[in-house]
Amino acid sequence: MPENPLHLLMNPRSVAWVGASNNPDKMGSIQVLNFLKSGYKGRFYPIHPRDEQIFGHKAYKSPESLPEAPELAVIIVAKASVAPLLEAFGKIGTRRAVIITAGFKETGADGKRGEDELNRVAEKYGIRFVGPNCIGVINTQAALNTTLVQHSLGPGPLSFASQSGTYVTQTLRYLNAKGIRFSKAMSLGNEANISIVDALEYLGEDEDTRSIILYIEGIRDGRRFIDVAKRVTPRKPVLALYVGGSDAGARAGMSHTGALAGPDYLYDGIFRQAGVIRVQSIEDLYEQGWAFAVQPLLKGNRIGVISNSGGPASSISHAANKEGLQLPVFSEKLQAEIRNVIVGHASSANPVDMTFDLDMLKLSTSIPEIILKSGEADGLIIHGVIDLSIMMTDADLSRAVKLPEIYQKPVLVSSFFDRADRYVAFYEDHGTPVFEGPEKAARGMANLFRYSRIRERKHSDVPALPARSGEASAMIAAALGRGQRALDEYEGKRLLAAYGIPVTREKLVMREEEAIRAAADIGYPVVLKGCSWDIMHKTGKGLIQLRLQGEEQVARAFRAIRSSAGKDIGVLVQEMITGSREFVMGMTRFPGFGPVLLFGLGGIFAEALQDTAFRSAPVSIPEAQDMIGDIRAAGLLGEFRGMPAVDSESLAGIVQKLGFIAMLHPEIAEMDLNPVIIAGPQPVVADALVVIS
Repeated sequence: MPENPLHLLMNPRSVAWVGASNNPDKMGSIQVLNFLKSGYKGRFYPIHPRDEQIFGHKAYKSPESLPEAPELAVIIVAKASVAPLLEAFGKIGTRRAVIITAGFKETGADGKRGEDELNRVAEKYGIRFVGPNCIGVINTQAALNTTLVQHSLGPGPLSFASQSGTYVTQTLRYLNAKGIRFSKAMSLGNEANISIVDALEYLGEDEDTRSIILYIEGIRDGRRFIDVAKRVTPRKPVLALYVGGSDAGARAGMSHTGALAGPDYLYDGIFRQAGVIRVQSIEDLYEQGWAFAVQPLLKGNRIGVISNSGGPASSISHAANKEGLQLPVFSEKLQAEIRNVIVGHASSANPVDMTFDLDMLKLSTSIPEIILKSGEADGLIIHGVIDLSIMMTDADLSRAVKLPEIYQKPVLVSSFFDRADRYVAFYEDHGTPVFEGPEKAARGMANLFRYSRIRERKHSDVPALPARSGEASAMIAAALGRGQRALDEYEGKRLLAAYGIPVTREKLVMREEEAIRAAADIGYPVVLKGCSWDIMHKTGKGLIQLRLQGEEQVARAFRAIRSSAGKDIGVLVQEMITGSREFVMGMTRFPGFGPVLLFGLGGIFAEALQDTAFRSAPVSIPEAQDMIGDIRAAGLLGEFRGMPAVDSESLAGIVQKLGFIAMLHPEIAEMDLNPVIIAGPQPVVADALVVIS
């Protein structure tokens, strides 16, 4: 595997800067002043056509006049000058660049042509670059900061890849105030050359990064994103904020960086498949990412809660429980130990409510240590530690901040106070995250638990694609040759059966007497359906007759279907599958992701309930089983009201084979299997629509 291009870009031994002048009001000058102030130790070469010095550093007229080929070029000039400059650097041997200049793909067709020219030059010389339309990169270990804003706290274990420059720079003061320290941070802009997937891969390899956060407006290479994330997430937590799932979010992303967005439900499925934890706000992204970076992993879902106020204790407990965490009632032995510390009217059960006991040493250290030592909780949330030293004896929190390391269990703090409170600042400066509210702390702990489940997932390689079915290929080619936009139901099921997917027994007939004979052969009861490729949806059109018994009913149903269709279409005579549980499966294609699989609650209410899960094809059997377990109605898959548990491996096998079919036959645009009926424990496809193009 070739080395990721960001290894050199983020660790250059020499940097050339084009676009800075001695005018401190210019953007390039502001950025170069911040770069110099950050303490970069490598060789620095400002380039300016007229000035001989830039802020005390010898300036050079052009890339050709430099004493060496710099390892990194930073370019902040007018759009028309970017490509010629990139070519000049390419000629002297520079192979990495950060292009901050905007006005490219995000502005439309003309800008897209300019961006294509940058890539043409880059390919010619083997250059890899971040941008254009970005704000730069930060590597705190190398004291490299090409952005507008200073990162003042020094190196940390959290790294960030963002499709927004603002979230890398304008938030730095906010993050510094919360004690959150970056290892690496990258504004990727239009991702014309280096993408957010490259950034994820690099951060997964970076030894200084413990936790990775991503701000995403759209992913162009979805399949590679999944493959890279699946390699990274078993070793490092990855959290993502995605904002392109709404119409407004997608429109804003397109005008911002030219990002190609997809619907929320798609990204929910992709993140689950990849082991990425999705958050819903930028604050959660930073705060939870920091918690992952500095706290031990959560090994179970038993959480202890301690507070000196009943309201926050209840809020934490409620939110934690809703997120799948358990707050077990502590044993009598543990409660007795806690009662030795708290006042008589306080609660020791869990949550531990100290009821306005203002002894901060109890709240921060004594009671947490009793609980962590007991083994009855896997993690702890504390609310209410505030500096009351004016009123009472000062509390020493030095042992409190060591408890997570001593007991290898995470401790999160909730507070309505900021760093102006001395204890909040002490927690933040010593690696204990302080959340700005009880529910936020609970959500953070819940995601720590979700990551523990991600790490426990069985690794499974997707098996090689099966041989392409000659029968299926011929059927599709013939249908396209006849001008069809879909296979009829009979053809669709033959295609599925060619790949081993279980379908109903059925015969296609054109005459009434053929229908009667087919029904006798199949065995009553039977179903009759109109069968024509140009009638893609039959429900509500009089084209389906169910539970038919005997020749007279079959004959009458045949005539009724023909009458409803208004033409002599084929009629499908099908076995009547009995089963009370119905699911839907399908496949459609999304730009950047290729074929995407669907599984959900099926039948006539599928559209109304929209209880579905999605994954990118192909999938392994464990991935397909995770997918079918994601729906809200997953309880129907087990033993239910006297019905046996569904054969989940067979169900997952159908999902997997749908993915194989989509990969082998790119002419298939969509597949809709609804319903898939559970007969006993076994799934059977009772109806199928295959759209071709």
